[in-house]
Amino acid sequence: MRIGVFDSGLGGLAVTQAIIRRLPEYDYLYLGDTKRVPYGNRSQETIHEFVSEALTYLFAQDCQIVILACNTASAEALRRSQQEYLPAYYPDRRVLGVLIPTVEAAFESGSVERIGLLATTSTVQSGAYSREASRLNQTATVFAQPAPLLVPLIENAGQKYLGPILDDYLAPLIDAGVDRLILGCTHYSLVKVEIRRRVSVPVLSQDEIVPEKLANYLVRHPEIEGKLGKGARRDYQVTDLAPGYADLACAMAGETIRLERVNL
Repeated sequence: MRIGVFDSGLGGLAVTQAIIRRLPEYDYLYLGDTKRVPYGNRSQETIHEFVSEALTYLFAQDCQIVILACNTASAEALRRSQQEYLPAYYPDRRVLGVLIPTVEAAFESGSVERIGLLATTSTVQSGAYSREASRLNQTATVFAQPAPLLVPLIENAGQKYLGPILDDYLAPLIDAGVDRLILGCTHYSLVKVEIRRRVSVPVLSQDEIVPEKLANYLVRHPEIEGKLGKGARRDYQVTDLAPGYADLACAMAGETIRLERVNL
């Protein structure tokens, strides 16, 4: 059986490749719902519907566990997928997200009271990071900054324009005196170096957090790990293969990969 990774688009490829580097022996299937990206302007009900369709597909493709490598999907559909979808249809499978491990990592070293969050507008508006932080530490405060221009710039080779935009987005978080900065979008791992140059606090990037969290999860759950195939197979699938997606996928993955178009 395989480890599945799902994203609404191609941003999750950065996390996927980081997971593969950490756990290279397993079989993987990446699915990007590029036909319906972005999810951020959808209702919670629609996002849950899309995620359920993706899970049904991935489980039918022999995935034992699926990582929702999408902050919007993790914020809006993870708990419902775990509490409603899995018990009803696939009680022996597992779904994990990227949001909870990221918040957990923010509290793992030192005293943390003021957490900065740089994320897409939809993730900020969901309030999911604040809820998870409060669940772990009721005295902690999340200062959230939407960064709507970052994903389009990253996806369109616009890194040369990032400097003043990052300065503008980061200024309120620096002024707030945050002691950690969460990058709450998988795309942002591609510009984490530029962000770290601009702040003096630890920057938490999901490509650095999720792989280790997954490795620890598999150690704690040998009943899941024992079912996983270890043939180092990697497949990358998308629901729409528009012009430019192949090049963008390779840029997000940091290496040459081949996309296959599929229908859900």
